Amino acid sequence: MSIVDAWMQHPTLRHSHHEMFASLRRWTGRGPLEEELPVAVTVSVLEAAGVEVGLSAAWYGPHGALISNDEVAGFVAESGGRLRGVAGADLTRPVRAVRELRRAVEELGFVALRVVPWLWELPPTDRLYYPLYAACVELGVPFCTQVGHTGPLKPSETGRPIPYIDQVALDFPELTIVCGHIGYPWTTEMIAVADKHENVYIDTSAYTARRYPPELVQYLRGRGRRKVLFGTNYPMITPAQALEHLDQLELDEEARELFLSGNARRAFAL
Repeated sequence: MSIVDAWMQHPTLRHSHHEMFASLRRWTGRGPLEEELPVAVTVSVLEAAGVEVGLSAAWYGPHGALISNDEVAGFVAESGGRLRGVAGADLTRPVRAVRELRRAVEELGFVALRVVPWLWELPPTDRLYYPLYAACVELGVPFCTQVGHTGPLKPSETGRPIPYIDQVALDFPELTIVCGHIGYPWTTEMIAVADKHENVYIDTSAYTARRYPPELVQYLRGRGRRKVLFGTNYPMITPAQALEHLDQLELDEEARELFLSGNARRAFAL
């Protein structure tokens, strides 16, 4: 069965060494990269776990690009079709950000935009996001964002599904919103928002299968089978680690296919 990883990144040294990820390095027991990671290594890790497509994202924050859109485009070009690009944007320059998103989609072939709210300490309802939402709708690409608490040492408030994702979905009903990291400890809120809005999805990045909250597993098995996408947050978690206990979820064949691939292919028009 083919697999799509909805949330990952091929890291740069700037990304790997940033001080805000010290808590993640402590949890995983992994130090920062000592040299640039070859794209071939990431491709082999995906391939070994049966991941056909990894959606590799740029990282933009107030202090600049930790992984730029052009760097992502280079990684995609080296990947032999295994990676697809997800754009980043500088929220503080909304007109330039919209132009850059258009370039990333129309010229570089990127399939989505991702903004991580805690990087900016601005919730998704801040006015600086709204030109990008309109551009995503016009370009036909999803907006990807983080929900739930933050592992890095940044405030978690921006990750609340209610009111933030709920309000954005009300203001932009045509916008596809993919909410990464499950939403814990507000998982029930995240499920409620996904139920309420046709174009809101959840992805499981940053969690291994055995750590999914029980309410999410129940949702996956039942009415939420068309609403949840598999993701890893690679390189923090490899696909093999994320999938190791997949069978314990007891998903039927349809739910398993939708979770691992079908929902992502539909949401991202892959």
